[in-house]
Amino acid sequence: MAITPLMPVYPRSPVRPVRGEGAYLYGENGEKYLDFAAGIAVNLLGHGHPVLTKAIQDQAATLMHVSNLYGSPQGEALAQRLVDLTFADTVFFTNSGAEAVECAIKTARRYHFAKGKPEKHNLITFSNAFHGRTMATISATDQAKLREGFAPLLTGFTVVEFNDLDAALAAVDEHTAGFLLEPIQGEGGIRPATHDFMTGLRKACDEHDLMLVLDEVQSGVARTGALYAYELYGIEPDILATAKGIGGGFPMGACLATEKAAAGMVIGTHGSTFGGNPLAMAAGQAVLDVVANDEFLAAVRSKGDRLRAALEQMIPNHDHLFDSVRGTGLMLGVKLKSDSRAFVAYLRERGILAVAAGDNVLRVLPPLNIEESHIREFVDGLSAAAAEYEVPAAAA
Repeated sequence: MAITPLMPVYPRSPVRPVRGEGAYLYGENGEKYLDFAAGIAVNLLGHGHPVLTKAIQDQAATLMHVSNLYGSPQGEALAQRLVDLTFADTVFFTNSGAEAVECAIKTARRYHFAKGKPEKHNLITFSNAFHGRTMATISATDQAKLREGFAPLLTGFTVVEFNDLDAALAAVDEHTAGFLLEPIQGEGGIRPATHDFMTGLRKACDEHDLMLVLDEVQSGVARTGALYAYELYGIEPDILATAKGIGGGFPMGACLATEKAAAGMVIGTHGSTFGGNPLAMAAGQAVLDVVANDEFLAAVRSKGDRLRAALEQMIPNHDHLFDSVRGTGLMLGVKLKSDSRAFVAYLRERGILAVAAGDNVLRVLPPLNIEESHIREFVDGLSAAAAEYEVPAAAA
């Protein structure tokens, strides 16, 4: 059989969207889907949001790309806005989350190199993490499904158990550059870091001059009801990778850093042809115009609480299938007692889109501007599907 024109690395579902409107997607034959996957936490304003759409249209008609050989008024403006909104003093723009994490890794290593300690190059990472699909980001994980067939992998990463502070501290040695983690593991099954774990890592970084590097590609940009999830822990990182929702659907990401952390990132140390292009910057500004205010963030928290309460109320009615709810804001996970991927596929057939994750979790990642009616439709649809779903015999 001949290979397909699109390299066959995805097990693509029968859902074939051609149009989106708000919280809904429409297939090529007119099928309607309630989209509580949001492009895997990307379409945080849903589909066709007027503010985002107009910003992209206007900028596309004005200037899309010039490269970073020239000054960037657009990039400077968005970088300053992110600096004003976060812990960061400086920003490097990328095109994706994996690129943002790559920049974060390089920044952490370069910090120690610039201080005359090149031996401090090792990052301590955590079990079940997902940081991307590049060589560095798969090397940073312990997941065989990401790593198999791509040896030799990059050295410089030590994986310990997530949420085990003692194990993390025990792994620190003279080669340690810092810690790299997701405050809430997304692909790993919506597993939040504990408060003691996160504050303990911050304390260790302060004591040993290490870099706390957060991967907020999925948890960032208002997804949890805070602009970035680190705020929920009362700490600040040294370096942070963001992407997904920051462009609202337009491909972009960023690596944020303090002045101290970025001290080694001087001319010639990093670059990107497309990173920070004017079109991406317009998308990023439009997203922040909508989400970066107390009223919007409070609404995300309120909707998250209502959605979580509705799910928790529903679960006892289907305790053959559902176990519990976890997560924060509108980054929620429903733990299943059988294969979550099979149930996600079943939901698709019923016009509901969600995302499977590790630990048999159903990820619930709706647009952040959903309404009460969408919450009811999702929970009612989930309940109806669970009532008719037959757990596969092998998983029962």
